[in-house]
Amino acid sequence: MTLLDKTVTDIEPIDPRWIETARQHQLELTKPPGSLGRLEEVANRCAAIRQSLEVTAHRPRIVLFAADHGVCVEGVSAYPQEVTAQMVMNFLHGGAAINAFARSGGIELKVVDIGVAGVLPASGNLVARRVAAGTRNFCQEPAMTQEQLMSALNAGIELAFDSVEAGCDLLGFGEMGIGNTTSASAIAAALTGNSPASVIGCGAGADAACMARKRSAIERALALHADHLQNPLGILRCVGGLEIAAMCGFCLGAAARRVPVVTDGFIASAAAALAVELCPASSGYLFASHLSAEPGHVFFLSLLGQQPLLDLGMRLGEGTGAALSIKLIQAGIAAFTEMATFAGAGVSNK
Repeated sequence: MTLLDKTVTDIEPIDPRWIETARQHQLELTKPPGSLGRLEEVANRCAAIRQSLEVTAHRPRIVLFAADHGVCVEGVSAYPQEVTAQMVMNFLHGGAAINAFARSGGIELKVVDIGVAGVLPASGNLVARRVAAGTRNFCQEPAMTQEQLMSALNAGIELAFDSVEAGCDLLGFGEMGIGNTTSASAIAAALTGNSPASVIGCGAGADAACMARKRSAIERALALHADHLQNPLGILRCVGGLEIAAMCGFCLGAAARRVPVVTDGFIASAAAALAVELCPASSGYLFASHLSAEPGHVFFLSLLGQQPLLDLGMRLGEGTGAALSIKLIQAGIAAFTEMATFAGAGVSNK
């Protein structure tokens, strides 16, 4: 049995009896029923995930996966491919938005090279899991070989397992990769059957000409690989990215270890949607952080059956939405575990 197969087998659906037990506990807390709105739903599901009314979220971690995309040669991005490696160095030096968000929120950040094309200097702060120097141009051939796909999936699973073994009790993930909105858009079109035009957005500032190239690239790729887009692994291999495959594995690994995992925006949600296609039971462990400004994001959210926690017009990636939502989830859990009960506080609830 492969690591992927074993991981999927280990994922159990969320037990609705635990949701009800948590809901009953909410009714005992010193507040009107339902007064904390969706924060109560979040806490209830976290309690069900952990199968405990003493659920914790003291050790949050975001894992950021970086990789390059061969489709960039089609002119689908406003930025050159070298920016991926440059931004990884910025992450390692603490200068990106996700660094600021993680510091302000007390969230541990791990940066993973899963497939950056540029040469990165050795660093104790970089997790080196490079599978290849980026994907291939999916307009001409599959983005990955089967071996590369499985290596990236396995890396994501293993990094989720490592996080749980390190004591992390709330996980999030994000990405960095020039060209990856094109890959995510191709995944959205392949999964939903919607036209490329309906799922693509401007990504990192693409103009009209760049958008036309992106749409053309996706249309050609979908036609070229049509016979292999009938299942999630085929979609990942043909039009996915190494970081998207790793994030997909990360979702499954977190679910197998019964730890809540927070998705980021459009690209991260592509990975989460593929994880749910591979294992529908994994959806109960996922929390959608925010609504991306990318038009294709709503299609992924529909596939996930998720309502995002935030809608701030963000479209940066990097795990920034996950970082903000982790603080909301922590607040919901804190209220669930730390509030007094009516009986304990001597407060009448009648």
